[in-house]
Amino acid sequence: MRAGAGPEFCRRPRGVLRGAALTLVFTGVLGTAAATGSLPRREPSAETAAPAAAAAGRSTVDRAALSRAAAEAMADGKSGKKAAEEFVSRSGDRWAAVYDKREYAEFEQALDGSYTGVGLSARRAGRDRVEISRVQPGGPAERAGLRAGDRLTAVDGRPVDGLSVSEIVSLLRGDGVPGSVVRLGVERGRAAWTEPLRRARLAVDPVAVRRLGDGTLLIRVAAFTKGTGEEVRRAVRSAPAGAGVLLDLRGNSGGLLTEARAAASAFLDGGLVATYDVDGQQHAVYAEGGGDTDRPLVALIDGGTMSAAELLTGALKDRGRAVTVGSPTFGKGSVQMPSTLPDGSVAEVTVGHYRTPAGHAVDGRGISPDVAGGDRPEERARTVLSGLGGAS
Repeated sequence: MRAGAGPEFCRRPRGVLRGAALTLVFTGVLGTAAATGSLPRREPSAETAAPAAAAAGRSTVDRAALSRAAAEAMADGKSGKKAAEEFVSRSGDRWAAVYDKREYAEFEQALDGSYTGVGLSARRAGRDRVEISRVQPGGPAERAGLRAGDRLTAVDGRPVDGLSVSEIVSLLRGDGVPGSVVRLGVERGRAAWTEPLRRARLAVDPVAVRRLGDGTLLIRVAAFTKGTGEEVRRAVRSAPAGAGVLLDLRGNSGGLLTEARAAASAFLDGGLVATYDVDGQQHAVYAEGGGDTDRPLVALIDGGTMSAAELLTGALKDRGRAVTVGSPTFGKGSVQMPSTLPDGSVAEVTVGHYRTPAGHAVDGRGISPDVAGGDRPEERARTVLSGLGGAS
């Protein structure tokens, strides 16, 4: 299962195929092209809620009809993937997406913490504007001087304003071969230029841990890729007795549901993390026992906190385990499931939604913080943590 995720990808949570087993995914939004470098994940600015059919827990796409459309196109000598994309675009399912085998394999690899790209995340900032939301330290984009806030106008000469985020991500990643060149059209203020970047194999360390001057343990989680949950648990176990934890989930575009559950287990002693439905059937996710339930905890959130990160936020907030500080989260609470099409491409369509332990829906709503972060959210969070007895 997933729940959103990373760089240059600008995509959404998806279900994964492991042998014959289907794994659900709570994907991240594309706006952000949560591309630490070039992954499919997004963190777009808040959008409207999913269509009524999806909100009711049903897929907005008839999966059998989708497969037939692809098969019929192939029988006519046309592209099955393109037919599926057109079918999905008419469905009203804003989280649905279609990937060829290479794209989907790259996405899976990204969840292992590496990907081929230029080290930038992009998000849609308005109907006809795509901006760079984050630049990965040490990546090709940073070395070229690109910055968050720069407008992305074209990729290899193709205007991006009318493209979906997944299409933009696909262009950024190209053939996925390290060393290949991609040319980006960029605007900054009144300046406009074309920036050639050479793709590279980039590694992502989604968890950063450091001790602050007052003894607070700062754990920043950028995405829930494989191993993230255990890293969080290790950090908490090794923290000095009584030290408070500031869990920074800002800009976290999501990732694997299992990793969000593992991270929740660092602070909970069992119990409910979330519920979700798939085609009308209800399911529940529980934390493992033995987590640290006494250490003062504050979670920092913002509009880039999405999907699996929202699931974790909701669990900690509803269970009374953490005080949340910052600004409302993105509002990505839908569940996608992948289906393999006749030509081997993979379509992900919405099949349900998840809720927090208290039964609150997240999709299209997000989670409001307990304390507004203001202009200095980290400073506000540290003040709150101090009031909880978290500073030593």
